[in-house]
Amino acid sequence: MTTTPIGRRGFLKGALGIGALAATGSLAACAAPGGTGTQPSRLARPSASASAAKGEITIWNRSGDLFKVFDAAIAKFRQAYPNVTVNHQAVDIDAKLANTLISGTDVPDGSFWDDAKIGGQAEHLYDLTDLIAPYQDQTSPYKLSVNTVDGKIYGVPWDLDPGLLWYREDILESAGVDPAGLATYDDLLAAARTIKEKDPRTAPIHLEKTPFLSQLWLEMLANQQGTSLSDAQGRLRLDSAEYRRILTWIRGAVDDGLVTHAPYLEQADVNTLDNGQQVFVPWAIWWSFAPQQLLKKTKGKWRAAPLPAWTPGGARSGAMGGSSFIIPAKAKNPELAWLLYEFLCFKEPGYTAVYGPNDIYPGGLSTSIPSYRPALDPAKPLFRPIEALGGQDLWKVAVEAAETIPAAAPIPWWWAQSVDYLGNNVQRLMEGKMTPDQVISESAEKIQRNLIDRS
Repeated sequence: MTTTPIGRRGFLKGALGIGALAATGSLAACAAPGGTGTQPSRLARPSASASAAKGEITIWNRSGDLFKVFDAAIAKFRQAYPNVTVNHQAVDIDAKLANTLISGTDVPDGSFWDDAKIGGQAEHLYDLTDLIAPYQDQTSPYKLSVNTVDGKIYGVPWDLDPGLLWYREDILESAGVDPAGLATYDDLLAAARTIKEKDPRTAPIHLEKTPFLSQLWLEMLANQQGTSLSDAQGRLRLDSAEYRRILTWIRGAVDDGLVTHAPYLEQADVNTLDNGQQVFVPWAIWWSFAPQQLLKKTKGKWRAAPLPAWTPGGARSGAMGGSSFIIPAKAKNPELAWLLYEFLCFKEPGYTAVYGPNDIYPGGLSTSIPSYRPALDPAKPLFRPIEALGGQDLWKVAVEAAETIPAAAPIPWWWAQSVDYLGNNVQRLMEGKMTPDQVISESAEKIQRNLIDRS
């Protein structure tokens, strides 16, 4: 169980990954894949043994608890590679990394970065395809797909953030609702109606009130169905049966009075979670932060299950956010940076040091799971059952859900800017002011005209 308090904003930056895009609202400086930049360099596997590897690397990470976790894990790397010096720096990556890559001045040898930004900066990064190849078949297809541009892999896949259905076990039991029966989103609506009939003050299903997070959540639900806002060539695919299905479900839940429309873990949200008004929260694994650190009255009463499927037998999870590691094309010691990231992501001492019990998280890091499948043994959890979830084995639930996450496409550079259109219109849908068709047609027209056609 997490015992070290984390600020909500700091937590979002660490666990959400792409959430930092909201602060900038723009990735205009990023070059689109296939642009006019130089051909990315292909990094080859280092030939030196661990004992022969020698040199110094500068590695950037975000400040906060995750920096401390990685710092401890890097100490394990130093034991395996005693002649490699790691200069581990806490940096405002969102403000500094993109401009540093473009200028080519004082670039780090490697950096933590949001999956959402990697595709748009491919020309400034090493092509890691050959290095990832030995691990490719055992890595989450989703994480590989969002790091792949034109068939080349530019990020070392780190975390996987599976979507889960968080629910109040005591309220479901009182209403006679079996969580095992929530197989589809129609089942979820039926359960919400049953709960509301038992207690009319409830508005059981959480809907997000901030445009950015509501669009990120929408993408999780789309990923469940094997789609995303754009395809691998950057073509918009919002006007589709999959998105229409999600938006129609949202509008139906709103019209039936089954939702609480509240901003993620701000006080209004916390209050309605604690007083029993909200009963279901379909969200990423990093919502586990709420019962561990924010919810007081209902700590121990929340549980996690796989998301419902959109169609019978469909995927029971989708990814929501995420980050990877990149090696700049102008890094001084890229081979040594690769050895570090290989150790952290693909070697047992490394990923155990990151996710297992440590001084920062005595029960282990439970706000994401590794994207490397050999690390995802249900019988060998990297983090412990969580007291704030009534002792539930969240590791097992998350690992099983992650197995169903479909592959996706690189996240386009204009994704954050599209929130001005799609994210805002999703809010209007949740307020009952737009129809699903209006959201799709208006958002698609503006994204195409103002973002894609101008890129």
